[in-house]
Amino acid sequence: MNEPIPGNEMFEALMDQDVIIMAVNVRVTPGVAEGIFRAARDLDSAVMFEIAKSECNVGRGYTGMCPEDYAEQIKAAAEKVGFDCWALHADHITLKKGDEKDVADTKRLIDAQVEAGFTSFAIDASYLFDVEAEDLRVALAGNIAVTTELAKYIESRMEGTPFGLEVEVGEIGKKNEQGHVLTSPEEAVTYVKALNENGVYPQVLAIANGSTHGNIYDEHGKMVEQVSIDIPQTKAIAKALRDNGLHVRIAQHGITGTPRELINTMFPRGDIIKGNVGTFWQNIVLDTFKVCQPELYKDIYDWTLENYGPKNPGKPDSVVFGKNVKYALKEFYDRIHGMDQETTSTIEAIAYAEARVFIKAFGSAGSASKVRAALEKKQ
Repeated sequence: MNEPIPGNEMFEALMDQDVIIMAVNVRVTPGVAEGIFRAARDLDSAVMFEIAKSECNVGRGYTGMCPEDYAEQIKAAAEKVGFDCWALHADHITLKKGDEKDVADTKRLIDAQVEAGFTSFAIDASYLFDVEAEDLRVALAGNIAVTTELAKYIESRMEGTPFGLEVEVGEIGKKNEQGHVLTSPEEAVTYVKALNENGVYPQVLAIANGSTHGNIYDEHGKMVEQVSIDIPQTKAIAKALRDNGLHVRIAQHGITGTPRELINTMFPRGDIIKGNVGTFWQNIVLDTFKVCQPELYKDIYDWTLENYGPKNPGKPDSVVFGKNVKYALKEFYDRIHGMDQETTSTIEAIAYAEARVFIKAFGSAGSASKVRAALEKKQ
């Protein structure tokens, strides 16, 4: 069986090496998962498969999947391809209120994720930042408290089995009148130190460094490249973490749309240890549907505009569709997952080729052997 390995084993084996682990979010799994696994196998690259709370939860989220569904589909793809060096990551376990109900609901999700076989978890309490507080530690207190409680809960539920842990200090994509709100080195260090003092030791830290989730459009509704990631700020945060002896590196969210030649030449591999690629794969599926499943594509397009056009007055149709089509995945779940083999094979071939390019850009070819060697040493 090609079961997922603990996320921490992957992070620790590759920390401070010239590698970014590709973490793929495949909201639509048929064909995509197999293509990515084939590329990882052929290039000997460690890879993570992830899904966020909003997409996949006990209420099935906006993808129509619960944690068990997603886990089973990814495990089946790994078994089919025959690949062993991968982790299953629960991305953006998000809390926006941090009150008793929010925490209790999140624990129920974690229960389902643990039972489904997830091996890595990302607690996102970045919304719980007190902007009125003058003292940084006070401003971060809500995030620190909730993250500590949930990290310890995951530890208790895993019953001694190791797991990966990602935490988040800056709200991804947040903007104010000056533009993107960026995490500072001091904020990152204060946050991680506080967690360590509480007995919580994440391997990965998500920060706000100018990225945005999903597709990006200009004022005319044309999709544009993601070039807003602040590399100097990212390097400064990574340096501060190292200078303070903190054994944690950075997760880069919002990579969809970033030119891969920039990833290859500009991203500080080693500072960034995990790179999230999500909406990119959804775009591949939809572009394939335009030719291979035109009726399905039209129905998805029409449903999205009918349901989300009125909520976005004045927005070009392309923006309304691109930003909200993800909510159609649940509505059309059976038709999408029941697509014919020709369409599935086409998607798999495209996903395979694109994943190879990402693996090259991330410098992760050959990383699977390094992870296996580290695991063997521990045995």
